[in-house]
Amino acid sequence: MRKAILLVLWLCPLLLNAQTAVNFSGFNKSGPVKAVVNNQVLTVNWPVGGNEKGQLLIDLRQGSPLLKSLQVSQNKVYKEVGSALDPAFVLTVGKRDLISQNGWNIFFDKVPQKPHQSYPVKFEKSSSSVRTAGSRTVIRLGKVSAASFNGALEITLYNGSPLINVAAVISTPVDSTAILYDAGLVSKTPSWKGMAWSSTDDKLQTANVAAGDASQNLAVKYRTIIGEGKAGNLAVFPAPHQYFYPLDEAFNLKFVWYGNNYRDMLPGYGLGIRQELEGDKRFVPWFNAPPNTQQRLNFFCLLSAGSPQDALTAVKKFTHNDVYPKLPGYKTLSSHFHNEYVMGVIRKGKPVPDSPNFVKVFRKTGIDIIHLGEFHYTAHPKGPDSLRLPELKALHDMCARFSDSKFLLLPGEEPNEFLGGHWLSFFPKPVYWVMSRKANEPFVSEVPGYGKVYHIGDKDDMLKLMEAENGLMWTAHPRTKGSTGYPDKYKDEKFFLSDHFMGGAWKHIPADLSQPRIGQRVFELLDDMNNWGLKKHIIAEADLFTVEPENEMYAHLNVNYLKMDKLPDYKQGWQPVLDDIKQGKFFTSTGEIMLPVFNINGKQSGETLTLPANGKVVVNAQVNWTFPLSFAEVISGDGSKVYRHRIELNSTQAFGNKTFSWPVDLKGRKWVRLEVWDAAVNGAFTQTIYLQ
Repeated sequence: MRKAILLVLWLCPLLLNAQTAVNFSGFNKSGPVKAVVNNQVLTVNWPVGGNEKGQLLIDLRQGSPLLKSLQVSQNKVYKEVGSALDPAFVLTVGKRDLISQNGWNIFFDKVPQKPHQSYPVKFEKSSSSVRTAGSRTVIRLGKVSAASFNGALEITLYNGSPLINVAAVISTPVDSTAILYDAGLVSKTPSWKGMAWSSTDDKLQTANVAAGDASQNLAVKYRTIIGEGKAGNLAVFPAPHQYFYPLDEAFNLKFVWYGNNYRDMLPGYGLGIRQELEGDKRFVPWFNAPPNTQQRLNFFCLLSAGSPQDALTAVKKFTHNDVYPKLPGYKTLSSHFHNEYVMGVIRKGKPVPDSPNFVKVFRKTGIDIIHLGEFHYTAHPKGPDSLRLPELKALHDMCARFSDSKFLLLPGEEPNEFLGGHWLSFFPKPVYWVMSRKANEPFVSEVPGYGKVYHIGDKDDMLKLMEAENGLMWTAHPRTKGSTGYPDKYKDEKFFLSDHFMGGAWKHIPADLSQPRIGQRVFELLDDMNNWGLKKHIIAEADLFTVEPENEMYAHLNVNYLKMDKLPDYKQGWQPVLDDIKQGKFFTSTGEIMLPVFNINGKQSGETLTLPANGKVVVNAQVNWTFPLSFAEVISGDGSKVYRHRIELNSTQAFGNKTFSWPVDLKGRKWVRLEVWDAAVNGAFTQTIYLQ
């Protein structure tokens, strides 16, 4: 009997260790990151820049808060910025309409109006592992589950930065699923002495923490909430663009929260990020969650040993303070805004300030050129002339008034007539045209006070107008929304084959948290157009209505960097803007990654390269970035298939600038382009180089 008791006592430590064993087989023990397990606590220490360190203590014991301590050093002395915390998630599961329109590319879905349910995501401590992936360390823990979803918790640390990503990586076998998620960090009792955030007018706000604080949602700028600890601060924020499912509006829907018992689902005191189930109360598609895809419900944390303002300043650097940075030799353009200022203010005789809010927003965001989409079902595109022409004149006068040497506001419309689907028009100067032509009415005539006035009766007239005025047109939101089935349905039409039909527009529709990139729908179109043998391009679009300072504009914006040293004079016309677009002399970015240099054997986007006999070339790209990069992809095609040459960039650290040269074999290919993506699924991409 005594031997049996001794045997049990001897086995207990072994059983305990077996329960908490950490798999280090994929971890580089000789690297700069150190990871050890003592007394069921996994301690991971990593460099955060400037000879300072970050330290994460993970408690593997059942019943204990997972994050025992989060620390960052200052002058090589560790400061605790959070303790006794658990990552927490609320998953909301709804039904995706895959039948009525265009499958997973649907936008016109109203998920919150159909049956849906929210679930706290359960976490069970079980197996764990630590692995090295380039310059980052990935800690995978236990099991997570909610409804039909199952997976694991992943915590990613980034060498050179006090940045942490926390993700519940889950999947479901159920088809036709749409999801949303809220997330954050919670503790049984408040782990913070205060909260801090930026108000929508860009002023730091603070609040003391009390144990009885009811959970509240906040409208903030920079999408960030900061927990103020005794020795430092912990900022929590989402991926700047990926987290925001596509909408027609950029309303600030209170995307952060703090307090007790969030949504009556997360017991304890916490802080975090959130989504509004009802969205803008119009079409609200949420995120796609196709069967068996690895959905990453994730958020970022940034450790700071300084003040709340220091923490916020550090977060803002990742998005250049929500401003698109200036690049020598480039000007930024954003397209497709239905602000309807002409019909809503000017034509109603309301006072017009010297700088309306929407102009202030665009200028403050660092956008040099705005291409509008006015008169979207608000005006009289088909006439009569007595209404249509004054409306156009008001548009042209408004654009002239608010344009100067540093900012161009350019007229544009989404006509949606003649061609099929939805499309954008863009002329290099003010043009007067009416979207109807009566029998025996001339195509063009002189009208006192307006000059040339065109009357358009069909798609042939539309092409004639584009040729006469050297304009451009392209498919708005191709293959979704009102352009479902387009441009495919007219890809053989004369107007589409014309040089005056640029191609299509790119936006983050649909949203899918399992994808390493956003906007895949439009990349597929670009690759198809390339394989069709056409020299077409893709321009980024915002497709938004309301533009106000309090809006969450940055999350929904994207820009095109046109190769241009200076802005044209509005009075002289803006043909150079259209020329750059037409020739593909631009790259597109969400704002965090810049591609100031891109060429293949000296040829740039929009140009044609004669391949050497062996097909071997060198892709050159200068890349500037904020978040650590994930990968680049050289994408090419042979007229039938699409080929992807992936270059892993997970050895990069935050805030870099490097010129890369990648040897690639393009034998037999007819076109090639480049994409670059980062750890927050922000991206930049080039237009096509054609091969012969």
